[in-house]
Amino acid sequence: MRAKREYRNRGDVEVAVLDALVDRADDGMTVLELRAAVDADIDTLESALAELKEDNLITVDQTEERVRIMPADHVVPDTDEAADADRSLLDAVRDRLGL
Repeated sequence: MRAKREYRNRGDVEVAVLDALVDRADDGMTVLELRAAVDADIDTLESALAELKEDNLITVDQTEERVRIMPADHVVPDTDEAADADRSLLDAVRDRLGL
């Protein structure tokens, strides 16, 4: 699943972080898991996380065991919106033509 369209006009790393977090919205991710999911060095990832946190697009849940990063609720698309985003242009044309 991808982050809502209105949050996709950011840097490539920030969008990749949001997309990875939206995929795991229920559980969140650790920095190590994000590092494995996003193709960026740790300094770039840290900067992206700082920007996203400053813009209130992510939340940080710290427990005794570990720190989990989660997308803010308004970043995660509704299931209908997510299904529409996953549809291809060809699917839309087929529906429009009734095929």
